[in-house]
Amino acid sequence: MLEARAHQQLKALLRGEGAERWPHHLTLSRLVARSLRRADHTLVRLSPGTDPSWWIGLLVPLALSDDPVALVVSDAQRQRLLQRDCPRLAAAGLELACWQGRQAPVEARIWLLSHSELLLAWRDGLLGKRQLVIPEAERLAGQLRQAMGVTLEPKDWETLRQALPSASGSLLDLHRRLSARILCHPRQPDLAVPISAEEEAPLRQLLQLLSPLPEPWPQWLATPSQRWTSWAQVDPTLLQWRLYRQPLDPLAELSGLLRGRGAVLVGELGGAGSEASELPADLGFAPQVSVALGDPPLSDPLPLYAPLRQPLPNSPLYGQHLLDQCRRLVLGQAQLTVVLLDDATLRRRLASGLAAEFGRRVDEESTAPEENGVICCRWSWWLEHQERLPHPGQVVVALLPIASLEDPLTAARVAALRQEGRDWFRELLLPEALNRLQRGLAGLRRQGGRLAVLDGRLRGRSWGRLVGAALEPWVELPRLLPG
Repeated sequence: MLEARAHQQLKALLRGEGAERWPHHLTLSRLVARSLRRADHTLVRLSPGTDPSWWIGLLVPLALSDDPVALVVSDAQRQRLLQRDCPRLAAAGLELACWQGRQAPVEARIWLLSHSELLLAWRDGLLGKRQLVIPEAERLAGQLRQAMGVTLEPKDWETLRQALPSASGSLLDLHRRLSARILCHPRQPDLAVPISAEEEAPLRQLLQLLSPLPEPWPQWLATPSQRWTSWAQVDPTLLQWRLYRQPLDPLAELSGLLRGRGAVLVGELGGAGSEASELPADLGFAPQVSVALGDPPLSDPLPLYAPLRQPLPNSPLYGQHLLDQCRRLVLGQAQLTVVLLDDATLRRRLASGLAAEFGRRVDEESTAPEENGVICCRWSWWLEHQERLPHPGQVVVALLPIASLEDPLTAARVAALRQEGRDWFRELLLPEALNRLQRGLAGLRRQGGRLAVLDGRLRGRSWGRLVGAALEPWVELPRLLPG
């Protein structure tokens, strides 16, 4: 039976390597093997920040199974798989032959697909009865949103005008009006400007009367007007802009994607309420097996420094408070310090203030820090690069990772929930923030270090206790001692 073979092979591989093992390798391997054999739906929830070594428990049953599978991976996952994991399996006598390309022959057992290739294969009916295996399911919605989205570059307007010379004047006029609206919009920190359906309507009405349209205009015109949103990203140096259009809930747009075929979803989904933890019924995914594989209990609680009566982020005193506290935290620290802050203006101001005190030790989003350096960075940057950076001695959460309503996509998703009368903060923003927080601090938990939270909302808002619960176990540092 596949479960027994996968169990034995994985156990022998791990014993031969002699490395420290993730405690749920064999359990995950048996779950995946069972799902492949039964062609059912299985959801495996990992703790946020789980060590990526869990991958090998997923891949061993894939290498042993005879059933055709589509393995859906991001670019980073694909690189890891082909350069690291496949040679690792080959050294243990297991062959993981992966077919790549827009179309796979029937005899290809494992078809390696990106999220955009998955959409094309499904829409073209090329998946057949292949089972789907989707690791990092917590990023599924975001990856599919990008894959389904349409981006209009400045050159696409010129291509459209050249393809339709009879409408050149009208297109130039529409582009001029949109440019005036976008470039005159109050400058946002991320240079993103929301575009309403009413502002797009004249362009959409004109294009419906014209044909043929060069790519990607037919894709843009085919996007629904409901449950999608548009925004422009401004390049201030060239006074140009790109137009983005993406769905608010991409999983709800893919009715029946997982219906009629086996599927295994594995991801750092945490508890209920995270973005990918509750998949819409229209997707066709109704897990027969749902298992949570948590990390073992920590023997030592996380030292947490979070002073009482801190100013809130919208206070005029907050910037100076942040600089003063970070100076005290960095002083005497012999290891790397990471300061997490999404507000670009505040982050650069803080980095400049710390650099005036500590010199070249301080850098912004550097992948080659000094041993006792200070990295000021965005949450997304830290989540992407933390595995390749030295282990920090302390992490400073300057701002909790709650998405800003200044982001057009976030604002549109919130507006959709508001229209339905739902609690958009506790259903959307807070669960996503807690998941991001736990993933960003997982290394600190495993290898030790100090955490400082300088966001006054931790103690000043009623939902702050949920943040505290997500950080458990921790022990409070009532006063700041040298690190």
